[in-house]
Formats: sequence, structure tokens, C-alpha cells
Amino acid sequence: MGSLLHWAIVFLIVALVAALLGFGGVAGTAMAGAKILFWVAIVIFVIALVAGLLRRGR
Repeated sequence: MGSLLHWAIVFLIVALVAALLGFGGVAGTAMAGAKILFWVAIVIFVIALVAGLLRRGR
């Protein structure tokens, strides 16, 4: 999961730099990629957390 967050941050930085340089299309695409990776990482984290709590309960 750390890798997903790393790539989300990379896409966010690319989006910010592209926006500052005036490349709106690239910035929008990179920001969309960052959002998707961030939410996928959050979903995986929640699934792992619930699975860990269920496993500990047994």
C-alpha cells in the first residue's frame, strides 16, 4: 500500500507542476490519477484493518 501512496503523491506533484506551467490537460489527468490511487490505497487499508480485527477476534 505504501507504493500506492507514493505514486499518488508523485501524480499530485506532477499535477501541481503542470498546473503552474499552464498545462491544464496534463494537470487534470495527473490529478485524476492521484485521486484514484489515493482512494484505492484507502480502501485496501480499510480492508486490511477489518481483516486484521476479525483475525484477532478468533
